[in-house]
Amino acid sequence: MQPDDDTLRDIHRRMVRIRVFETEAGKLAEAGRIPGALHLYVGQEAVAAGIMAHLSADDWITSTHRGHGHLIAKGGAFDRMFAELFGRATGYCRGKGGSMHISNMELGMLGANGIVGAGPPIAVGAAFTAKYRKTDRVAVTFFGDGASNEGSFHEAANMAALYKLPALFVCENNGYGEYTAQANHQAIVDVADRAAGYGMPGVIVDGMDAVAVYEAADAALERARAGDGPTLLECKTYRFFDHVGVRGMGLSYRTDAELEEWQKRDPIHMFEARLAELGVLSQEQAAEVHDGIMAEVQAGIEFAEQSPVPDVATLLDDVYA
Repeated sequence: MQPDDDTLRDIHRRMVRIRVFETEAGKLAEAGRIPGALHLYVGQEAVAAGIMAHLSADDWITSTHRGHGHLIAKGGAFDRMFAELFGRATGYCRGKGGSMHISNMELGMLGANGIVGAGPPIAVGAAFTAKYRKTDRVAVTFFGDGASNEGSFHEAANMAALYKLPALFVCENNGYGEYTAQANHQAIVDVADRAAGYGMPGVIVDGMDAVAVYEAADAALERARAGDGPTLLECKTYRFFDHVGVRGMGLSYRTDAELEEWQKRDPIHMFEARLAELGVLSQEQAAEVHDGIMAEVQAGIEFAEQSPVPDVATLLDDVYA
């Protein structure tokens, strides 16, 4: 199904929200104002935005250590998100999750996870409850090419296919498992080929094209909700910054020329050009969206900085069920 004009504008807004948030978060981390490691989603925005446009708060997602983009695309608030990055009590996890462990049950975010490949089994568990309770909810799990080597992914895929669970496996293949190129950790070129081993469709899509992602997700999610089981959707994408932190150029494990080639296909720039050509969103209107979101982000940062740190007495609160 092709997105209508309102959906196109919605996807654009989701992408820009991710880009502005992540760019500003990166600056804060570089300045030492955010503690700990920060894994940025810049460059991969079309994947989260194209898929989340189909989901409601009742649908579940699981994420990776690069999970800010997923939560924001699903409707996460800047103020609570920044507060969590700052380790403040007003954050989504009350300052105890930090960058890599964002979760929020109200949004259906079952958790970002620092453990590679840990998300798929959790999503499959959620999908199982949807089938058991006969609801139309779906569970989407995001993971990278490196995570597709993990046993947890394969066990989850096997169970989801066996029981025809309403799940969508989204491999955000950015070409690197941390600092290792895909060709050096996998003998295959396409992660989607692994779907055949579980009897589910394996679909490859241009992860820099938000409309292509949206349309592929539409078919997969319709299949899942109809009771026909899961799909493995491989989105070929690229991260513009380092595995951790901001630095993009001058990295030892990938060339500057490679990054420059991918940046020519910046998902937001391409999408904005497409919307302008269609008469859906002019360059001036797109700039207004960026400016408005930047103002929201700055307000979120101010909120976070003014928020209190967690009281030591609450150290074990929320740790155990």
